[in-house]
Amino acid sequence: MAQLVTRFAPSPNGYLHLGHAFSALTGFHAARAAGGRFLLRIEDIDTGRARPEFEQAIYDDLAWLGIEWDQPVRRQSDHFDDYRRAIDALTERGLTYPCFCTRKDVMAAGAQMGPDGPVYPGTCKHLSEQERQDRAGRGDAFALRLDVEKAVQISGPLTWQEQDEGQVQADPMALGDVVLARKDIPTSYHVAVVVDDALQGVNLVTRGRDLYFATPVHRLLQVLWDLPEPAY
Repeated sequence: MAQLVTRFAPSPNGYLHLGHAFSALTGFHAARAAGGRFLLRIEDIDTGRARPEFEQAIYDDLAWLGIEWDQPVRRQSDHFDDYRRAIDALTERGLTYPCFCTRKDVMAAGAQMGPDGPVYPGTCKHLSEQERQDRAGRGDAFALRLDVEKAVQISGPLTWQEQDEGQVQADPMALGDVVLARKDIPTSYHVAVVVDDALQGVNLVTRGRDLYFATPVHRLLQVLWDLPEPAY
């Protein structure tokens, strides 16, 4: 049986709160009870908001809680190449497209609310290749989105194992065509967390309820990249 590996992955753009403490302690105690490993990862892909003082506060607060973690600590801003290669692999399979819409454009297009916020209505999905090249050529900023409908056709039905619920049906379509990368942030949370969990051998993901609804997208990416499926 594989050794249990859990992780705590906060972003250093503010101080930890009680929810963070509960999540960290949950993962830490699960790992220690099973004789496993507990990892700390710094999710600082948004380099414009990350601050050294917040990162140091994470270390200090976890130590105050009595939490110990395996070394080294993985800082995501040091590994943008890993995420770029993963995104490129999807692009080579025709599973991504550039989206030139701003957040204001998305809302003006009548985006419906999903479990994790507004669901992108697919405005740029059907632009011709010439239109995409023309807009990119004149410098229009764009994000790279996942064509979830096409990706699901490849993956087939998806589920995940939730400790308190058992087998859960995953519906990535509920979140729409999620962003994989932006001009100012070269990867998204979805990409970075899936790639890192696989690279670090995390096989039990403990997370806040706010991230529960991202799990279908993560399961989809795991299948597309042929990565192991953790429990949640």
